[in-house]
Amino acid sequence: MNLTALKTKPPARKLHIVTHGCQMNVYDSARMADVLAPLGYAQVDTPAGADMVIMNTCHIRERAADKVFSALGRLRVLKEEGGGNMLIAVTGCVAQAEGEVILKRAPYVDLVVGPQAYHRLPELIAQAHRSKNSVIDTDFPVEQKFDFLPDAAAPQGVIANLTIQEGCDKFCSFCVVPYTRGAESSRPAISVLAEARRMVALGTREIALLGQNVNAYHGAGPDGADWTLPRLLQALSEIPGLQRLRYTTSHPSDMTDGLIAAHRDNPALMPYLHLPVQSGSDKILAAMNRKHTADDFRRSIAKLREVRPDMAFTSDFIIGHPGETEADFQATMALVRETRFALAYSFNYSPRPGTPAAGLPQIPAEVKDARLYELQAELRRQQDEFNAATVGLTTPVLFTGTGRYPGQIAGRSLYAQPVVVESDTELTGEIRQVKITHANPNSLLGSLNLHPDKETIAA
Repeated sequence: MNLTALKTKPPARKLHIVTHGCQMNVYDSARMADVLAPLGYAQVDTPAGADMVIMNTCHIRERAADKVFSALGRLRVLKEEGGGNMLIAVTGCVAQAEGEVILKRAPYVDLVVGPQAYHRLPELIAQAHRSKNSVIDTDFPVEQKFDFLPDAAAPQGVIANLTIQEGCDKFCSFCVVPYTRGAESSRPAISVLAEARRMVALGTREIALLGQNVNAYHGAGPDGADWTLPRLLQALSEIPGLQRLRYTTSHPSDMTDGLIAAHRDNPALMPYLHLPVQSGSDKILAAMNRKHTADDFRRSIAKLREVRPDMAFTSDFIIGHPGETEADFQATMALVRETRFALAYSFNYSPRPGTPAAGLPQIPAEVKDARLYELQAELRRQQDEFNAATVGLTTPVLFTGTGRYPGQIAGRSLYAQPVVVESDTELTGEIRQVKITHANPNSLLGSLNLHPDKETIAA
């Protein structure tokens, strides 16, 4: 099959993408759809009858590969029912880490593509058609994939993600990211700004900047200087129509004074930060190779709250890392109670093949489970407390569209909480003041403030 012919006369084809894992994978899936649109691929909601199915995978959690092979088995049945014409592609971090294994165990897979190579999907598809054999591309290319991606083919939504940095140089003992995403690499600022402007032109009003270690961003600026994240955030905030900015995921070691000052000085930057600490024990943080202490984390939190008193925080915790004692766990609990989180994600440690901690003596599962239960109960209490504190306050909400039920509109608070209002008013893309009337476990209910000049606005 000739790639030029495909571009000249694109056939109508159905594309189904299954996305696992982080927000960066969500962004990657959207861009893969953009890459394939000129070839005539249009997205559909189910794999049945699709001409191509992409499984965009994540390798962070335990048994990730097993789940991929289980899903591939189901796709094999659909492929055979369709006469073998369905293209099956595995992309993302499992593809990067276990590409050869995938082709050996599932030879019916047509494409295995690492996260740095999805801009080459059109030529890889053509290669698979020509050779009638499976194709694998898990090399780390010299060029940045972002330099070869087409403009977004469709609006990304009122709230959208934008990847600005990939890879990580930290080499935490539990993490596969440096092996699957490669070394830290930042997009040139001019590329980021151009994509952001296109997104805003298509209706985006809030952008979350993504990176495995996003606050380590160092991209070439249009002025020839090396731009850090605060400088990029400032330039983005000057785009007309872009009203809100966030960034994730950050590393405590890269929480610079300049970035902290940006939370004071840049009104577009939301007072809500995801800053993973993983543990409250210095011994475990050292074993994790985190390159920061619990007090380093505390100091960053204190500085941020000093410059922005309304700041709220989310974090990540890994429980049961090899070597964790009860005293280490209680140090984590102490840090949690002291910091007070609006939301946090917590998981039992699971060994990832090829990482330094995988070969160490493991904590018994029942011990990890008991500790995780205790931690999650405290985190749930703090989340409920944070949401409940908003009841009775009036706060700006960015509306994203209709709610789940007729007569509802939905949006997001400054702290990314889903907010639902009973109203038929069309406010998509607008920020309005909403008085919060009720807090559910994972969302807020409110009413439109019809007289904002008579209300006290909560930051």
